[in-house]
Amino acid sequence: MQMNIAEAKAKLSELIAAAERGEDVVIARGGKPIVRFVPADARGPAFRIGIAEGAVAAVPDFLEPMTDGELAPWT
Repeated sequence: MQMNIAEAKAKLSELIAAAERGEDVVIARGGKPIVRFVPADARGPAFRIGIAEGAVAAVPDFLEPMTDGELAPWT
């Protein structure tokens, strides 16, 4: 279902209900699609930091200062 902005303003409740039923709801400006309504739970799981936890070995000296030999290529 696609409609222009002016019509969508008048039918917002209907558009929300349609999106909740799984219908494709698109709002257009000048005939060009600009926005798609989807149910909030359709986005999938929220991004989670730490997704690779345990996949990378810990480097205990990571925060220690570099030696002169390690710094040489950078200076």
